[in-house]
Amino acid sequence: MFGIGKKRTKYGDFLDINMIKQERISEETGLHRDTITRACNDQEYSVKKSTRKLLTDAASKLSKKNVKQSDFWS
Repeated sequence: MFGIGKKRTKYGDFLDINMIKQERISEETGLHRDTITRACNDQEYSVKKSTRKLLTDAASKLSKKNVKQSDFWS
């Protein structure tokens, strides 16, 4: 089940809507699963620019949608 009862960031919501598992993002990016979890759940987490690029590229590839960093982070 994706996103049931969890507070999610825009990135986490995107993964849920597109049924992409966080572990798949971790495999695609090489980032630790704790980093992915914070990016998906913690509204206060400040994602580094290089990490945002990896996360966005993985989301774009796995969802087959054209997404930009600004879709998730301001």
